Amino acid sequence: MSPRQVAIVAALCASPAVAAENVVDTHGDTLVLEAGHASLRKWLLPDVVPSPEDNKLTPQRAALGKMLFFDPRLSGTGQSTCASCHLPERGWSDSFPKSIRFMGDVMTRASPSLVNLGYNSIFQWDGRSPTLEHQAVNGAGPSGSMNAAGKAKPTDGIANIQKIPAYGELFARAYPGEGVTPTSIGKALASFERTVVSRDSPFDQWLHGKKDALTPQQVQGFRVFVDPAKGNCSACHSAPNFTDNGFHNLGLKSGADKDADVGRFRQRPVALMKGAFKTPQLRDVAQSAPYFHDGSAATLEEVVDHYAKGGDVKTNLSPLMNPLSLSSEEKQALVAFLRGLSTAHPIFEYPVLPK
Repeated sequence: MSPRQVAIVAALCASPAVAAENVVDTHGDTLVLEAGHASLRKWLLPDVVPSPEDNKLTPQRAALGKMLFFDPRLSGTGQSTCASCHLPERGWSDSFPKSIRFMGDVMTRASPSLVNLGYNSIFQWDGRSPTLEHQAVNGAGPSGSMNAAGKAKPTDGIANIQKIPAYGELFARAYPGEGVTPTSIGKALASFERTVVSRDSPFDQWLHGKKDALTPQQVQGFRVFVDPAKGNCSACHSAPNFTDNGFHNLGLKSGADKDADVGRFRQRPVALMKGAFKTPQLRDVAQSAPYFHDGSAATLEEVVDHYAKGGDVKTNLSPLMNPLSLSSEEKQALVAFLRGLSTAHPIFEYPVLPK
């Protein structure tokens, strides 16, 4: 190598590295958009899904809950299961704009995905369940979605489970001394639901330092997502589980209907909660179309377009809903980022049910 070449190489080595792009997010935190940077750690989910003291997650409880989740005998008609509305192959939703009961009765809302529910602090579209156990008991109860009390006369699904000796043995091992009751059934179902987790998406890998886990377009999309001057998405879909566990009226067209669903208003009768629904988490979101509580958006592109125009119906609109100044390129980047939130899950194994 000539002296001149040596000098050029030395100059290049001495040149400062290109600085990673920074962005101040919705919450005032400066994020360095560099794989594995410490400023991004708030987006990492805890390795352990939280569970209450009276229902600590164990393999036995999760396995029992998995059986119940897929057992039609728990339903009022013996013909539907929890998985009828929450299918693993459909992003733990059901792909319908509004969920459908046994015998074709259409429910009033879309089936929400169960992914990462265990990290949340309030449950159901209107927040009427304060715990995952409460949600599970309600779903299996006489007024819940499992009773199918429409065109067919319901029976007591919980009583069906109590009559199966093998379940009695499984409950004795998982919940010693508690018996087979609505409460213990709810606990088991909640335990299984806490195992439905997504935290190894390309985005999560990028957070852990894998530089090529996200494409440059997806990194740009994350910037749009957190930038309050652009998407401002993280104002509601906040770290680490992409939800603030809050309720917002998004100005959907269905809100103008005469008998529009009032959402959270039934639990909290204040004007801002009229037509407001829970912020869903977004990991695996590309697997659970359609979107919104009324299933009115068929694609992620339609979701982004809705937010970009600031909603349709302005009555009781969330103050966080404002028109967005996004270019076509930024919209595409945002959708690409959302697609980068999906974990590559192994093929789901359905349980063998007790006889």
